[in-house]
Amino acid sequence: MGKLLVYNFVSANGYFKGPNEDISWAHQTPSQEESDFAAENAQGGATLLFGRKTYEMMVSYWPADQAKQNNPGVAEGMNKAEKIVFSKTLKRADWNNTRIVSGNIEEEVKKLKQSEKDLTVLGSGSIVNQLTEAGLVDEFQIMIHPVAINNGTAFLKDIDKKIDLVLTKTRSFKSGIVLLCYQPKR
Repeated sequence: MGKLLVYNFVSANGYFKGPNEDISWAHQTPSQEESDFAAENAQGGATLLFGRKTYEMMVSYWPADQAKQNNPGVAEGMNKAEKIVFSKTLKRADWNNTRIVSGNIEEEVKKLKQSEKDLTVLGSGSIVNQLTEAGLVDEFQIMIHPVAINNGTAFLKDIDKKIDLVLTKTRSFKSGIVLLCYQPKR
């Protein structure tokens, strides 16, 4: 059975987006260590899941020559990965290997998890909240950036119940970024 992973970056004070959905604070020039880590993860073979806003941001960058030049390993992985966009409004998906699902997100993810292939949600705050509430997330991979921002959208801000988590793995990067991996306590 496949696992559902959530990968997100968060400021030191808990925001995954700043005012006006700004995420520039998390995308400073990465070190070689961080680039290697991202490239390795991008080659993992998981099906990538996005909401419409995250998809539109990703498709505007990763297929472009600039992404292929700046971070070729990640660009290759992102471009060849199977991708699913959950949207009731998006009519076309022009990024290769992408399909749109406009039906019930929870039911679709339950079906997808029946395969052996892992699923990874990137960004997509409202989808992460919904799948967390439904108990479908198997692991949270959170990159804590050493920056505090003055306002924004908190990670997991719209869940209605307490979710106990168990720390399963950590990794520190020389830049001060820390990866924390948690599984929901079952």
